[in-house]
Amino acid sequence: MFRSLFNWKVLVNFIVAIGVFCGLVWLTFRWLAVHTHHGEEIPIPNVVNMSMREAIKVLDDSGLEYEVDSASFDPKYRPYQVLQIYPSSGSRVKMGRGVRIKVNPKTYADVLVPDILNRYKNTAFSMLQRVGLTVGDTIYQPSTQPDAVIGLQFNDKPIKPGDKLPRFSPITLLIGTGPRRNIPTPNVIGLTLRQAKETIKNAYFELGVINTDNTADIDDSDIVYYQDPSPGSLRDQGMQVDIWVSKKTPTEMQNKINELDKIYRITIKPTVDYNVSEDDFSQDMSDAEPKVSPKKEEKENSIKKESKPDDKAKIEAKLKTEIKTKSESNPKPKDKPKSTTESPKRKIIIE
Repeated sequence: MFRSLFNWKVLVNFIVAIGVFCGLVWLTFRWLAVHTHHGEEIPIPNVVNMSMREAIKVLDDSGLEYEVDSASFDPKYRPYQVLQIYPSSGSRVKMGRGVRIKVNPKTYADVLVPDILNRYKNTAFSMLQRVGLTVGDTIYQPSTQPDAVIGLQFNDKPIKPGDKLPRFSPITLLIGTGPRRNIPTPNVIGLTLRQAKETIKNAYFELGVINTDNTADIDDSDIVYYQDPSPGSLRDQGMQVDIWVSKKTPTEMQNKINELDKIYRITIKPTVDYNVSEDDFSQDMSDAEPKVSPKKEEKENSIKKESKPDDKAKIEAKLKTEIKTKSESNPKPKDKPKSTTESPKRKIIIE
């Protein structure tokens, strides 16, 4: 077995295999050197502070690939001015190697308008400032949402959240003034459902429950034959208005309207009876007289029984003397003397 390994034929094959392997390795590294330009390096030119067009021309002449990165706008530099290059100037790279240049854009990059609808105005101000937009003007309009943003405008044109605008663009905010009180409820009876929705919305009320008299699907062409609150009744803006719709006209639904009136149009009548008889009045007045206690009443009756005509005269005389002494002890205040100096009378002569 070992003799066969050292046979000359085996040795020749082994040497040939090693030679082929070494040749393949050499060819691989040679191909890599040619393909990667091994040892062929060129310096990166200095293109900082050049215009973008000039920098691209220099890089093309040097055989370098380039990638332009438009950074955020800086007003201290010219538009399209090269601010930086990576790798830095003076570094050596292989031919065909890509470099990145940072260029100042022409103006500020566009930003997305944030979603600030139905938000409080102070919150909207901070959100706009955070993304780089400014508040140009605030216009107050009737709305059920007090101090809330109900619309956006740019250059007198409406915009919506998600639109792109240049940085630091002024945006006009439409802000709600809040609901007004004691406003007549709009009349939507006889209108179609679509017209009723628009009328209620334009009056800054909210559409409430939509009732129907059948099981069919509600269509915008259905006619409103009843509403609650009633038309013209004073309510605050933002309150709901419930409506009843049907395929029929309000005249054809009169019986149903009468039934709904008994439920939603209840009137409270006064229950006071103004027809009071004379006997009832006298009885009430007698009840209102002050009652004398039983002991006091017995004492008065006993005095009346014991008193005689002569005693009555004596009592009356005694009362008169007491009244006289009291009046003498408390004299009436004297009248103030009239002032002797009277204002002089003026004569008016009419010619």
